[in-house]
Amino acid sequence: MLCDRINQFNQNLAINVRMPKEIVVLNPFKDPITSYLSQRFYKMYYSDNKQRTLILGINPGRLGSGLTGVPFTDPINLERFCGIENNLAKKHEISSEYIYEVINFYGGAAAFYKKFYFSSVSPLGFIKDGKNLNYYDVKGLPEKLMNFILANIELQLSWGINREVVYCLGEGKNFEFLQKLNAEHKFFKQIITLAHPRFIMQYKRKKLQEYVNSYISLLV
Repeated sequence: MLCDRINQFNQNLAINVRMPKEIVVLNPFKDPITSYLSQRFYKMYYSDNKQRTLILGINPGRLGSGLTGVPFTDPINLERFCGIENNLAKKHEISSEYIYEVINFYGGAAAFYKKFYFSSVSPLGFIKDGKNLNYYDVKGLPEKLMNFILANIELQLSWGINREVVYCLGEGKNFEFLQKLNAEHKFFKQIITLAHPRFIMQYKRKKLQEYVNSYISLLV
């Protein structure tokens, strides 16, 4: 089943290149509690072989999937909307707040996850000076990570992921990078960009419902 493939994928994630000394790789699946919660989530929502459409973020952050092992899902939303109790510190992560506005407007976690699967261009994250770091923010890092990124996209596509369309979270550098990859490797027929949740919550919160409506209209 798809849940088994996802859980095995997560457990095997590793970056085997030398990183700049000031950058720490964020691998939440090394933590036994995070690993357990993540596996419970995927068993709950992906215990089938139905095709999913991929939504690609940038890379995991400390306060969402860095804690829960579930993309864009903080400990509060994991419990409140996914039905998975946990003893993690109950703090919101702003991208997760937005994503669950979308998910609930879509019809709830069961309806949403039956159709969509979140991942990231880099499925492991990065920390510098105790703060989240995007893979494209360090000169030369995307090139170092290229084999890691390509191998993991190809592996996820081998599960029968929809290749007609992919949704890219981030209309700037993440989209530019994915667009170049796709032009060369023909992973997907179409890339649809969505404004990144953090951008919306930080700079466009007054237009929150407009952005939710836009997401819903594009997620087909």
